Amino acid sequence: MATDPLDQPAPDSMRWLYGSGEAAGASIQAYRMLADYAIGAAAAKPARSVEMGLPDAAGGTGTVDCRKPDGSTKQPAVVFDVDETVILNSGFEYWTALGHPYDSKSWDEWAANGAPFVAPVPGAVTGLRRLREAGIAVVYNTNRDARYAKGTAAAIAAAGLGPATHFDTLFLKGDDAMGGRKDGRRATIAARYCVVALAGDNLGDFADVFNDSGLAPQARRELAARGRYAQLWGNGWFALPNPVYGESIKGNVGDVFPPDARWQPGIAGDAPNP
Repeated sequence: MATDPLDQPAPDSMRWLYGSGEAAGASIQAYRMLADYAIGAAAAKPARSVEMGLPDAAGGTGTVDCRKPDGSTKQPAVVFDVDETVILNSGFEYWTALGHPYDSKSWDEWAANGAPFVAPVPGAVTGLRRLREAGIAVVYNTNRDARYAKGTAAAIAAAGLGPATHFDTLFLKGDDAMGGRKDGRRATIAARYCVVALAGDNLGDFADVFNDSGLAPQARRELAARGRYAQLWGNGWFALPNPVYGESIKGNVGDVFPPDARWQPGIAGDAPNP
């Protein structure tokens, strides 16, 4: 007798992100903190943007003048990634949870017409409403392909998150020559808006320097967790949880667990397992 596919176990990462109260709580917490921060930052009328990845910045990140060439002030904005940052791709991940491997053809179809099957990330509807009520623009910078700008805007609207207009408040992969690297689009956005905060589920949503192919997982983690970048989390940069896909889940056991973490029964506490 065939087993109902709906009765098979869902992947642990999907159980957590799409099914758990813990994930909902973490996301609501992030959005509440983000809105509080951004509203306060915009009210202070900053002279320069929050630090962000920019294509010509020394060290990979920098800030941008919040004044226009004529001396007037740019509208404050928060820049968001889209997938698993403002919307949950619940319908697409349901399909993959049934055992269908990811492929670009299915993803393209999803990006074009999956809007009826998305959901808002918990906290996003209220958070974005608060920003707009405070006069802060909501801008999206996504690695969805520009061919699917219409479908992406439809998904954002279907999730109850309001309008998104290509080349104004919606920027996609293919809008410039940098492919999936977002620094160029960040520069384009910052030329028009005073960016007071960034939000995403991947470090590349904040700066391309984090997604350098030469960075091993622990080195990437250290880059995010120490020095000046560590000071930005909750202070202009806001991360949303995503254990399902992306750069954050790369690495083998040796990459993830350094020698001083390799315990096993029978090993003395002062003798790390090589």
